[in-house]
Amino acid sequence: MIIIKSPEEIAIMRQSGKILAAILSRLKKEIRSGIKTRCLDEIMAEELKVRNVKSSFKGYQDFPANLCVSVNNEVVHGIPGERVLKEGDIVSLDTGLIFEGFHSDSAITVGVGEITPQAKDLIMITKKSLELGIAQAKPGAHIGDISAAIQDYVEFRGFSVVREYTGHGIGRELHEEPQVPNFAFGKGPLLRKGMTLAIEPMVNAGDWHTKLAPNRWTVLTADGSLSAHFEHTIAITDSGGEILTKYG
Repeated sequence: MIIIKSPEEIAIMRQSGKILAAILSRLKKEIRSGIKTRCLDEIMAEELKVRNVKSSFKGYQDFPANLCVSVNNEVVHGIPGERVLKEGDIVSLDTGLIFEGFHSDSAITVGVGEITPQAKDLIMITKKSLELGIAQAKPGAHIGDISAAIQDYVEFRGFSVVREYTGHGIGRELHEEPQVPNFAFGKGPLLRKGMTLAIEPMVNAGDWHTKLAPNRWTVLTADGSLSAHFEHTIAITDSGGEILTKYG
């Protein structure tokens, strides 16, 4: 069931998103050659504690960390650990938190030092595709308008959108209806004022197919190509999609 949020509920989600954006901005500054991915999770844990909010991710279906750290050919759900980031890597950070009973969810992809031209293009195009998808998020449009805008932009530039994983509704639950695919599938549900969505294109430099790592969590590109991921939590308003997780 698609849930319409009240203005009061959206105000809480706006604050949740503001906190998450601040934490992601801090994490982005910590990305450097030589840092272990578990250190990023430790920083996330510290930030959650200081701000008196809870992780949306840790314990969700037994996920063991506060954020997902996915490197290079890892698409999503990378588990932080002893891996050391190095110059030329690209790193996707995906995380969420709960504030006064409401979730926010966001993701960014960052290069470590100097990265290849292909990696720069991949990151730029993935981020732009999210912006174009959000531009379609307005009352009277459909989920499919968001999906088509993302896919058209990405594929015209020679990259591919992952199809096995999608965006989603969000609110009192981390994952609510409707699903928000990043590829054209038809019209889909009508967008209405008060809907809150997590839109999250995952874009591969090669083929769109993925595979699951032996840990049964981390999603990899099937062909070993690079992958990037950007995500915002938004609210549908009279004037369009309001980004609730806008970061610096």
